[in-house]
Amino acid sequence: MRLFPRRRQQATREPSRAEVKAETTAHFRQFVSTRVGVEGYLEPATYVDPPTLVLVARTGEWTRRRVPDAQAARELGRTLEIPVYDVNLTGYPARMREWSAQQRRGG
Repeated sequence: MRLFPRRRQQATREPSRAEVKAETTAHFRQFVSTRVGVEGYLEPATYVDPPTLVLVARTGEWTRRRVPDAQAARELGRTLEIPVYDVNLTGYPARMREWSAQQRRGG
């Protein structure tokens, strides 16, 4: 009997771009449809991460997902019928920071 038996490694398939796009669009569509006053904020790519799109509701609640590029983020904004701002130009809305702080306090 072996001390460390060999385990079969299951082959994990990477999702296709189309699957990732559909999943991201569905997530954002659900967020927009269940909240009021949603706006998008495009975060630029860094050395570690690709560009991301942050959706922020009027209450300050927010969600973030990766996007391929700025053009895809703006197209997604048009599809969802929400404004998309460049976070480097506008910054994050105060309500987003307030909501996050409230969540950390447990409220």
